[in-house]
Amino acid sequence: MYPTEEYITAKLREAEDVTDTDGYAEVDLSPNSRIKCAAVLIPLVCFDDQWHLLFTRRTDRVESHKGQVSFPGGACDDGETTPEQTALREADEEIGVAPKDVKVLGRLSRLITVTSFRVSPIVGVIPWPYAFRVANIEVARVFTMPLSWLANRNNYWELFRRDSDRSVIFYHPYDGELLWGATARMTVNFLKTIDVLT
Repeated sequence: MYPTEEYITAKLREAEDVTDTDGYAEVDLSPNSRIKCAAVLIPLVCFDDQWHLLFTRRTDRVESHKGQVSFPGGACDDGETTPEQTALREADEEIGVAPKDVKVLGRLSRLITVTSFRVSPIVGVIPWPYAFRVANIEVARVFTMPLSWLANRNNYWELFRRDSDRSVIFYHPYDGELLWGATARMTVNFLKTIDVLT
């Protein structure tokens, strides 16, 4: 299994000085855009002697990002003072992962999405196997992808927009699922942070 929890935690700590800066996903926003607070959990699970990332596919009934592959997460609630609170609450609401079962390892730098969310990605380990309780209105499927497959540069490409330094990341389909956009960028940012891209 590579890398260890301790290694991932150390790499996330090394990158802490950039976690309060904003990266941009996909396109420039209008100066009048109202940026909304959000957080996601990037769940790591270990089986078959290797790490996997856990994803969800959203239903066609949700308000935004219909049918897209995403990490568990969503908008901040009033009274939440840290992105960890938001990410853990959303993971509990969406797929039934109890906050006490998540071992938080650290954060990645925030990402501002084309839909005007400032997203804080929180990296955490959850036990495997796990008895998920899926909120069927929001989540159509819970699935994993091996970290080794995600880290292989042959499995994704980056498409730059004309006359812009903005780009969109697309992965090749895996188990019938298409990982792209902001979730793909957060995935690649995580892989870069822990230095496992091959």
